Amino acid sequence: MAGILAWFWNERFWLPHNVTWADLKNTEEATFPQAEDLYVACPLAFCIFMIRLLFERFIGRPCASGLKIQANGPQKAQPNAILEKVFTAITKHPDEKRLEGLSKQLDWDVRTIQRWFRQRRNQEKPSTLARFCESMWRFTFYLYIFTYGVRFLKKSPWLWNTKECWYNYPYQPLTVDIHYYYLLELSFYLSLLFSQFTDIRRKDFPIMFLHHVATISLIVFSYVNNMARVGTLVMCLHDAADVLIEAAKMANYAKCQILCNLLFAMFAILFISSRLGVYPVWILNTTLFESWEIVGPFPSWWVFNLLLILLQLLHSFWSYLIVKTACRAISKGKVKNVTFPWLQVSKDDCSDIESSSDEDDSPPANQKHHSSSSNGTNNKNHGTNGFLTGGLYPEEH
Repeated sequence: MAGILAWFWNERFWLPHNVTWADLKNTEEATFPQAEDLYVACPLAFCIFMIRLLFERFIGRPCASGLKIQANGPQKAQPNAILEKVFTAITKHPDEKRLEGLSKQLDWDVRTIQRWFRQRRNQEKPSTLARFCESMWRFTFYLYIFTYGVRFLKKSPWLWNTKECWYNYPYQPLTVDIHYYYLLELSFYLSLLFSQFTDIRRKDFPIMFLHHVATISLIVFSYVNNMARVGTLVMCLHDAADVLIEAAKMANYAKCQILCNLLFAMFAILFISSRLGVYPVWILNTTLFESWEIVGPFPSWWVFNLLLILLQLLHSFWSYLIVKTACRAISKGKVKNVTFPWLQVSKDDCSDIESSSDEDDSPPANQKHHSSSSNGTNNKNHGTNGFLTGGLYPEEH
């Protein structure tokens, strides 16, 4: 174990040439980042998760009640032992051959069985109330941490001149503000990483998991090798758009459509301009070029920049989805009296609740009805797109 730790904390990987860990030990004159400082993030992440539960219970729910958001979930499928066994043990999306077999076995028409599986899948989705409370928690945290970051950074010289991130590197003292900022951000993203398995299940789960891992890795990397100054710029830049998307979700759940459209439009503009414009021009420029000129590359420098580039690729992917959703909604959506009609998408690729014109309250028929439209579905134009019902974009960075 000692050999593994010595290999992992090799100074030639983490630090520039001729710098050792002993040079960065805390003294009475200066405090530097220490890896062990981050251990407290794990119990703090658990505390944040517990605070979230209390927040959703005692603040989110009353606010939702005041906005008349009900806890009613999707329509439940009629209990059926055979279909339930297929759903839980075999597949949630039966193919045509299996549907025909179940149709003969139950003496139901195929369309009714399709409706049952659709309702059963929707049954596992959380209610609008749960979605609203989750978005309200994230909105509150993002608003707080973004406000804190702006107030802290506007007094910092590296906000106005990014070369200040590298002057006298790595002998840059760790301030209380940076330490608090880092611990809070790291703890929050750890809580998101773990709660992703219990939160609303989204179709972009792998992408979001990769996003959280990349974000946590960036925070840890930049703290351990004392790239904390540029790290604060990255965190603050990413928090800005997250405030707007969570606000748009809340407006959507509260059925304030015009406000929802306005907030989503603001989010889309801010996201694309900050992630595809400001981020590469401001952040990647200083981490790749200005740092090369002032400090020079070393192994962990390469890893840190690779993680930043990975984040840029995720930004490009999400920006593509935003533009795709907007273009498709503009071409297909016909919504009157709405300023930004592209939110009125009939059914986005990543929408959480499946809908169909044949989804009604009538019980399954007890006799077969073979018709040429047994496999057809016809989507209604109701509900907003997957960004706001829990799909493409994170809360995240």
